[in-house]
Amino acid sequence: MKTEQTMDLKTNDLPIQRRNVSRRSFLKLAGVGLLAGCSAALVPSSAPDGTTAPSALAKSPAPGSSANNAPEPMKITDIKTFPVWVGSRNELIVKVETDAGIYGWGESGLAGRELAVEGAVKHYREFLLGRDPMQIGALWQEMYRSQYFEGGRVLTAAISAIDIALHDIVGKALGVPVYQLLGGRQRDFVPTFASVGGNSSADIVANIRAYTARGWDVVRIAAAGAAGDVFEPRQSIATTVGWLPEVREAVGYLITLGVEYHHRLSVAEAASFCQKIPPGTLDFLEEPIRDETPEAYLALREMVDVPFAIGEELSSKWEFLPYLEQNITNFARVDVCNVGGLTEAMKVAAWAEAHYIDLMPHNPLGPICTAATIQLAAAVPNFAWQEVWCSPNGATDFTDDPLFKTQPKLEGHRYPVPTTPGLGVDLNEALLVELAKNFQFYEPPHYQREDGSYTNW
Repeated sequence: MKTEQTMDLKTNDLPIQRRNVSRRSFLKLAGVGLLAGCSAALVPSSAPDGTTAPSALAKSPAPGSSANNAPEPMKITDIKTFPVWVGSRNELIVKVETDAGIYGWGESGLAGRELAVEGAVKHYREFLLGRDPMQIGALWQEMYRSQYFEGGRVLTAAISAIDIALHDIVGKALGVPVYQLLGGRQRDFVPTFASVGGNSSADIVANIRAYTARGWDVVRIAAAGAAGDVFEPRQSIATTVGWLPEVREAVGYLITLGVEYHHRLSVAEAASFCQKIPPGTLDFLEEPIRDETPEAYLALREMVDVPFAIGEELSSKWEFLPYLEQNITNFARVDVCNVGGLTEAMKVAAWAEAHYIDLMPHNPLGPICTAATIQLAAAVPNFAWQEVWCSPNGATDFTDDPLFKTQPKLEGHRYPVPTTPGLGVDLNEALLVELAKNFQFYEPPHYQREDGSYTNW
């Protein structure tokens, strides 16, 4: 009669009683041991500042306790919010702290409504204290589903900031850049696009050439804007349509050109704009109308042949759904600080990949948003260009070098993919605390039509 072989098994160097085990039981036990070994191998030997640190993933068992007991996980000890003025407007910066001495930075993308998001973060803080920051996905689900009225830009902006900070913590705890948590690096650098404006086609051409001289080959043009606080769409269309053929002729076809309308048009106005432009003039049109009604975009899609870049207003994968599934957009303008952080942005990216749509991330905020977007860009296959707001020499109005001790820096017209653990950004917290004491409100323009009615900024 055939009998099963017996074997001695060990877990965490403690002998398990000799017994008959089946092959299936052995594989289960071996798997547990393997995972335990892998986790131990990932524990860093030093803290981010170079000092010897307690285990980041789990602390040693208390004296007198059995080594067989599960180790105590790292815990969130505080979540701090800092609405601060940086450059020309506010940024809401979030810090998540742990009992392992490791912290993470995050940023909310809902510019101009920082105090509303700060309130949501404080609500989430109440049940996140004491939780394991390594459980990023589970905590995301709990934050999103923990209220009856789930979703919306305020809540997802708060979730985004916390989610980005948790990724920063886990990357530091494991000693790897955040993109390693997202599947690993897929490119050596992150290409960017520049933004230009002007009051004439000659101004715009000169501004484009200042960027192309430094390597940029993708440029977004701001449509003709408001006269003070008055914006008339048809006047803007007439002026912008007059510029574009001259700009295209001057810069040639090796430069990728787009126009941003910042959702200021109606369907009829956007169609009229596109139909007045010679075919092939534009490579993309960004956010011509608002995003609340996908059916309106679908109607516009059927009337024009210019590729669309849509998504900076969308605050979840569910909101992206019709734009991807119905092939309404051709570039996904995902914003990691509004959509739900890196957790949600990666899902949008995978969905977009299935429809052969490249990411073109919205990135109008500070260095934390830039750093998180670089990590996303490094990890996904379907990536076009990252938005960057800077002068041709790389200077930007949305940062503060004394405040941001470590931050992404352009190398020419592109960002290098970082190798430091976490996001690769750090702040002067003492200065941050002082700046947060003097909050000042920021309000975007309130545009009106000539008849006095309000329209989109």
